[in-house]
Amino acid sequence: MSTPKIGFIGLGLMGGAMVGRLQDKGYDLTVLGNRDRTELDKAIARGATEAADAKAVAEASDIIMICMGTSDQVESRMRGDAGVIAGLSAGNVVIDFGTSLPGSTRDLGAEVAATGATYLDAPLGRTPAHAVDGLLNLMCSGDKDAFDRVKPVLDDLGENVFHLGALGSGHTIKLINNFFGMTVANAMAEAFAMADVAEIDRQSLYDVIAAGPLRSGMMDFVSGYALQGDPNQLAFAIKNAAKDVGYYRQMVSDAGGDSIMSTGAHTGLNAALDAGQGDNMVSQMVDFYSARMKG
Repeated sequence: MSTPKIGFIGLGLMGGAMVGRLQDKGYDLTVLGNRDRTELDKAIARGATEAADAKAVAEASDIIMICMGTSDQVESRMRGDAGVIAGLSAGNVVIDFGTSLPGSTRDLGAEVAATGATYLDAPLGRTPAHAVDGLLNLMCSGDKDAFDRVKPVLDDLGENVFHLGALGSGHTIKLINNFFGMTVANAMAEAFAMADVAEIDRQSLYDVIAAGPLRSGMMDFVSGYALQGDPNQLAFAIKNAAKDVGYYRQMVSDAGGDSIMSTGAHTGLNAALDAGQGDNMVSQMVDFYSARMKG
């Protein structure tokens, strides 16, 4: 696929950074935002074309990229008279970069295939700061021939671009990844909170844990807030973490299982969400757990 025209739907922090990277690499973009126009207007100022609706994005593009928060949001942009599917042509490739339910992904894949186009899921790892420099991790799955055609574009966005098998495999692995990461992050946040309650210096706790096998990148992200007051080393909002762990639990349930280990993270994140802290970053769960412990 030589210099494809790209449509991009969902210009939040991550989507905006990805669009900026694509523009840096010289791609012709058609864009569609949502409520906040901050990143959308930046892209338009650099030459992107704003579409009236998702159908128009598809009609103007060879590759349609979607970066949205929930399966419901993706489905709403894909379906309907003004949706992506209505504007697809044979040979188009649609890529969902969000974190969606695998069952929803497979259903949309079948609907897209009926038009002669192809649907891929490619959830993301790393942060918007990595996206600016094309250093994301992309967990892609779906038709291998379509993946091979779009891989040069994906390589411009990601440092590590995986093909993981049948459609939905990327979203499955991403949900497992995020369940594990958010469980670690919440455990570290509560550990710092307990240090506060026990009147133990946070730095001392960190130094001891970091000297052993428990040290990890996620631990250091949480420590960035607990020790340095910087919540954005883990630029992932509590509301998004709660959604992803909830999706993981639904995925387990749909498979006929019952998740024990996700219960703690799910309970904590949703309690913080109910307390109005959904827009805080996950590392700020330290404050939530500390206040809760002190009662």
